[in-house]
Amino acid sequence: MSELDQNNAALVLFSGGQDSATCLAWALSRFDRVETIGFSYGQRHAIELESRAKLIGSMTELRPDWAAKLGDSHTLDIPTLGVISETALTRDTAIEMGEGGLPNTFVPGRNLVFLTFAAALAYRRGLTHIVGGMCETDFSGYPDCRDETIKALNVALNLGMARPFELHTPLMWLDKANTWRLAEELGGRGLVDLIIEHSHTCYLGERGARHVWGYGCGECPACGLRAKGWAAYAAQADINAQ
Repeated sequence: MSELDQNNAALVLFSGGQDSATCLAWALSRFDRVETIGFSYGQRHAIELESRAKLIGSMTELRPDWAAKLGDSHTLDIPTLGVISETALTRDTAIEMGEGGLPNTFVPGRNLVFLTFAAALAYRRGLTHIVGGMCETDFSGYPDCRDETIKALNVALNLGMARPFELHTPLMWLDKANTWRLAEELGGRGLVDLIIEHSHTCYLGERGARHVWGYGCGECPACGLRAKGWAAYAAQADINAQ
């Protein structure tokens, strides 16, 4: 890549969920070249990784100009994270509140590991912009989703790799209703519809039940947040929320 390309190219943490799909659209609307990275770490909802190709295919059909910007898609296997994590996201166990007031869906260090690996890949690929869907507005209290955590890690990555990385978190101050609204602003109702149909959020990896907001068990915290956000967004956008 030329220096100009490096300065206007981004790596998006792309899991295949609603938030990361919206972040991918956000990046495609701002950068000349965009690559994506996903992580396989033994998560129960690994089906989310299968959603990525469907989302990318649909998004590039929706916006041919985005297709011209999309670069390589990367998947990193980090099974050790799942091995050392006794959580409801990496074990077949009921979702409940754990010690310290955090739900047992919290995977300690997950976002810190993800962003560090992403930065290492970005270093090799000549990219300085890294985009993630971390949010501390509608979330479960995960400490590695907080703005202060991301900013501190940004400083550490820049020092440790001697690169001027910039971590972007476009959803940080948005609730789920406004995340749906941002998707509409970026790609119209077409983008909203394909996120409903192809993205995956459910912690249990459930794809059998089709709800108005997409597929999922409808009971886990991730489905609850997505459904609540959809209802608020749909009411304001005059869409049938049922």
